[in-house]
Amino acid sequence: MQKSVRYNEGHALYLASLARKEGTKRGFLSKKAAEASRWHEKWFALYQNVLFYFEGEQSSRPAGMYLLEGCSCERALAPPRAGAGPGGARDALDKQYYFTVLFGHEGQKPLELRCEEEQDGKEWMEAIHQASYADILIEREVLMQKYIHLVQIVETEKIAANQLRHQLEDQDTEIERLKSEIVALNKTKERMRPYQSNPEDEDPDIKKIKKVQSFMRGWLCRRKWKTIVQDYICSPHAESMRKRNQIVFTMVEAESEYVHQLCVLVNGFLRPLRMAASSKKPPISHDDVSSIFLNSETIMFLHEIFHQGLKARIANWPTLILADLFDILLPMLNIYQEFVRNHQYSLQVLANCKQNRDFDKLLKQYEANPACEGRMLETFLTYPMFQIPRYIITLHELLAHTPHEHVERKSLEFAKSKLEELSRVMHDEVSDTENIRKNLAIERMIVEGCDILLDTSQTFIRQGSLIQVPSVEKGKLSKVRLGSLSLKKEGERQCFLFTKHFLICTRSSGGKLHLLKTGGVLSLIECTLIEEPDASDDDSKGSGQVFGHLDFKIAVEPQDAAPFTVVLLAPSRQEKAAWTSDISQCVDNIRCNGLMTIVFEENSKVTVPHMIKSDARLHKDDTDICFSKTLNSCKVPQIRYASVERLLERLTDLRFLSIDFLNTFLHTYRIFTTADMVLAKLSDIYKRPFTSIPVRSLELFFATSQNNRGEHLVDGKSPRLCRKFSSPPPLAVSRTSSPVRARKLSLTSPLNSRVGALDLTTAPASSSPTTTHSPASSPPPHPAVLESAPGDRAGVESGPSAEATELSPCRSPSTPRHLRYRQPGGQMADSPHCPVSPASAFAIATAAAGHGSPPGFNNTDRICDKEFIIRRTATNRVLNVLRHWVSKHAQDFELNNELKMNVLNLLEEVLRDPDLLPQERKATANILRALSQDDQDDIHLKLEDIIQLADYPKAECFETLSAMELAEQITLLDHIIFRSIPYEEFLGQGWMKPDKNERTPYIMKTSQHFNDMSNLVASQIMNYADVSSRANAIEKWVAVADICRCLHNYNGVLEITSALNRSAIYRLKKTWAKVSKQTKALMDKLQKTVSSEGRFKNLRESLKNCNPPAVPYLGMYLTDLAFIEEGTPNFTEEGLVNFSKMRMISHIVREIRQFQQTSYRIEHQPKVTQYLLDKALIIDEDTLYELSLKIEPRLSA
Repeated sequence: MQKSVRYNEGHALYLASLARKEGTKRGFLSKKAAEASRWHEKWFALYQNVLFYFEGEQSSRPAGMYLLEGCSCERALAPPRAGAGPGGARDALDKQYYFTVLFGHEGQKPLELRCEEEQDGKEWMEAIHQASYADILIEREVLMQKYIHLVQIVETEKIAANQLRHQLEDQDTEIERLKSEIVALNKTKERMRPYQSNPEDEDPDIKKIKKVQSFMRGWLCRRKWKTIVQDYICSPHAESMRKRNQIVFTMVEAESEYVHQLCVLVNGFLRPLRMAASSKKPPISHDDVSSIFLNSETIMFLHEIFHQGLKARIANWPTLILADLFDILLPMLNIYQEFVRNHQYSLQVLANCKQNRDFDKLLKQYEANPACEGRMLETFLTYPMFQIPRYIITLHELLAHTPHEHVERKSLEFAKSKLEELSRVMHDEVSDTENIRKNLAIERMIVEGCDILLDTSQTFIRQGSLIQVPSVEKGKLSKVRLGSLSLKKEGERQCFLFTKHFLICTRSSGGKLHLLKTGGVLSLIECTLIEEPDASDDDSKGSGQVFGHLDFKIAVEPQDAAPFTVVLLAPSRQEKAAWTSDISQCVDNIRCNGLMTIVFEENSKVTVPHMIKSDARLHKDDTDICFSKTLNSCKVPQIRYASVERLLERLTDLRFLSIDFLNTFLHTYRIFTTADMVLAKLSDIYKRPFTSIPVRSLELFFATSQNNRGEHLVDGKSPRLCRKFSSPPPLAVSRTSSPVRARKLSLTSPLNSRVGALDLTTAPASSSPTTTHSPASSPPPHPAVLESAPGDRAGVESGPSAEATELSPCRSPSTPRHLRYRQPGGQMADSPHCPVSPASAFAIATAAAGHGSPPGFNNTDRICDKEFIIRRTATNRVLNVLRHWVSKHAQDFELNNELKMNVLNLLEEVLRDPDLLPQERKATANILRALSQDDQDDIHLKLEDIIQLADYPKAECFETLSAMELAEQITLLDHIIFRSIPYEEFLGQGWMKPDKNERTPYIMKTSQHFNDMSNLVASQIMNYADVSSRANAIEKWVAVADICRCLHNYNGVLEITSALNRSAIYRLKKTWAKVSKQTKALMDKLQKTVSSEGRFKNLRESLKNCNPPAVPYLGMYLTDLAFIEEGTPNFTEEGLVNFSKMRMISHIVREIRQFQQTSYRIEHQPKVTQYLLDKALIIDEDTLYELSLKIEPRLSA
């Protein structure tokens, strides 16, 4: 007989600790003891429906607890006191508040409590009443009554429907009986007719002649019609009609099957899950149901109507007119856009919901329905994705067998064109929503949420782990050490870079992200990147020595708060270069867009979108380019197909440079061009910048300056080329103004605000709106005029441009304290309204960011030349592309020394330019320094170094090594080999070619290492002769695999699980019988994580939710790349580059490189790696199987 009830004490203590910290009501109460007259003061804490009491407020362990569900709480009278005490004591006891908690089940004594104040007692009673869930129980009873009533109604309706069904069957039987009677009466009437008529007397010969004539006429008629029918049957028209009809019949069958699939999706999954979401303990929320299924029910209703229309047309066969059905269907097919856009996100939500065991169990129950035929929910959600292409193929086949004079040919052609247009839009949206889905996945990981990620214009750039250095006072920076454990642990941040914002988060133990309360969301428009410390900054010198020049700063100047600086520390120089390059490019794009808006709108009254629309080469398809409807980060249509010349033109277009285009181009350019051609184009843009911007855009850019009638010709050159802007206004910068603030204002704010002496408003006489030519009427400059001679470069190429400062790859120097520009003749321009165009004013404002002008630089003569803006922009664009190329694709220059020397020569040529601005000179020097560093990878451990250290004094054995040591060193080896793969090996499917060892040696080395590790695991298990030792080895290897999973080494997990699934190991039934159930359950969990089911769906989900460092399974990415390579050609039939394919390849390569760049902080242990790399321990496959048969022979039949 059971005497006591067991409960989980640990869980109760955990709930008690939560009640102490987060309880809805906490405080001291007096509790009546078992003795009737004694009261003990306890500290009570209420958490959800459990009331804990402690001996004191500081007690960590509860003295007891009460479950309040179903209880009631009521006021109690003060108990009478028999003894006569002091009068003051009696009054104090009478003023106390008494209340009693009554429990709803027998055998439980009521809990009598009291408190000092009435208000406190009422609060306790209200809190206990809410914790008893009394209102919910009442509401449940009401709902149950309603439910019973509805069930009764449904049963009544079923009985009535059954009765009506029986009546209809009886009526059908009666109708059939009446029909048979009518047929019998008609036959009787026909038999009686010959006896009722009087036959005429006719000559028998005449009757014979008429009979013969009738026979001959019938024979001739049948022969004629037979010939006609046979001729028609053999005609091409009849053959085409037969095929057409067959297509229609097939279409009806396919539509019937599709409607059935939608019905199973809605009736078998959607509606039951909606009901489950309304249950008392819902396994899924209504929002998740809506996210998974979206408008599936609407699609089902639409296609049911369409299917009924098709069946009605079949009933009228052979007249098959379908065009009007498609006319009805087409306007409603736009719902597919929303479904396709949501499809990947719905699968992601479904995967998250499957983590709930209750939901997973319920879903498997639904999938076991015979109507599903063994198909999963994901399969049914995928069917609508293929319906629009199926309609297009069907219409294409119909049109192929429909004559040109057919009545519905034009309607079918119209329907086909509309469906193809819809298919293109859906294709573009699918590619566009890849970024949106990434943003939503990150937003779901952030506990507080992040509204900026819901903006569709936010493009994800990169993520990774950085260390945030705490703010310290000047001179005390040396106390912070890179090797400090507290700095690595407490300062580690998960950082996410988008085109407009930079997020800094901390990760909790549960894997969730939390935004920093201060500086968690940084708007890049308010940020200034400081990569390298200035030589004059003592603090920066100290930080460089302490952190090994791995730190960089982001100076933030929010409009509604005080400025602050975020100091971040990268794991390596390469990681720092990648982060700073991307951040700089994003800041450049944002500020460039703002500058272009200001310059164009104030200069020529043309907005930037109008300028882009006016340039047909940016959005209209042509023979050498084709655009998609998706916009890139610069709001310019993405390129679908283009010639190499047009791609190089987009790379060097001075008006914008999309970071996604730049990344795609630099990842894949070797497929369609060479590095020398790209460098030649950059060099040409630097030397002849006017070839990089279309004539029409130049006309818009300088519309105001061309309308300036008071300008003079210089040197007799063409007025379109050499016309000068008016003299610049005075510029004075306060001594107390922040250098960074002055620099940022000149590039992001309106040009005439927040700088006292700088007023860029033009005089009405020179540039009033009435005298400005419209863009349509402004004549384009002649190409020959716009082309400048190389010899004139030294005279005109100086000063900054529309992108000069903010597009420079590094931070520009601080603004000097005093800078004044004087008019010719030494007169200071005192008038605040000077006849200067905004483009010239921008050049003046950005020129103030340098430390004065270099020798030979005449501001008045050169800064106002309209060529000046284009030349400075071209220089910065070349430096920007080179910086990205060198910092993020250093392997291109390590493997091609000739290319490296050509880039060095170009940079040295840039440095020799006497008119180069200080910020441009510093950017060039930084690129030269990065290109000249030969020891960038010296900080990383290489596989060759480990192999050389393999001569360890004593070889370790498997038994002496712990699971943690094995897992860490396997992870270290896997990441070293994975990191060594150059990204160019991922192009062209070289790993599948006959010469794969020469074309992709590092991919083949990775594959060989995977096989060796898997063989080592299997060999180690088979080395043991007894069953128990083999079972222990399996359990230890499964533990190693689980630690690898915790280290995000999914390649190591797959190495071990694939070894355990080998036939030689899998067949050992006696050995597996000795393995514990926990190990088998863990094995199943690991196999499910790395399973190839659904294109590695679970593995992709795990990689999405983890932060680098990680080692993914390389075969997954190689499968994706092979699918892209085989399904899509590199070039179209017209010879254009398939840039959409390049974009898909680039996305995969970027994800691979993201995991390559972040290294593990694992110390190398030679004794373990010697064991892991010892090939003498490996047994080949055949020997393994023979050994397995010897250990456990086959059972005789």
